[in-house]
Amino acid sequence: MKEKHENILPVDGEIYLFPALFDDSTSAELFDLLMQNIQWKQEPVKIMGQEIMQPRLTAWYGDEGQSYSYTGITMHPLRWTKELLFIKKAVEDVSGECFNSALLNLYRDGNDSVGWHRDNEKSLGINPVIGSVSLGESREFSLKHYKEKKWRRKIMLDNGSLLLMKGETQHKWLHSIQKNTAITKPRINITFRTIKEV
Repeated sequence: MKEKHENILPVDGEIYLFPALFDDSTSAELFDLLMQNIQWKQEPVKIMGQEIMQPRLTAWYGDEGQSYSYTGITMHPLRWTKELLFIKKAVEDVSGECFNSALLNLYRDGNDSVGWHRDNEKSLGINPVIGSVSLGESREFSLKHYKEKKWRRKIMLDNGSLLLMKGETQHKWLHSIQKNTAITKPRINITFRTIKEV
């Protein structure tokens, strides 16, 4: 990272918030382009042996051959769009990382969510770095330590923000976006990742 930022986590990992990676006008333009150009879909996942539809829309983009599997589904990458490459470069400039793939989530309103989980799939390697960009409506990002239940954090992810997760975070912390029926507007989240050779 080029600038000094404070680690949000008290133990076992690193999370840094960049509240304004993009200004309001750029964020609005990117949001509109992603809504129009991304091949959004709703897919079933397997949880505790049962198949259910994800409560959000998703898409997987990346370099050729960088497929990604989680909770019973395998996603094959679509080719980067111009706006995704623009966002990726901004995240890489700030983080000093190079990413080869991105998982996109569209939360259509506060009824859409993602449950408690860790992005610790084997394909991401040890201590993966994930750059998470938010566009559109603000949503609360909840964290809790995998073993020490006393450790919890909540972070508001606003339009144009970047949340950078590093170190042991994906091994030691769970995260989620909880339902909030008071929210009526959509949010797009892009999590840039690096698929390792496995």
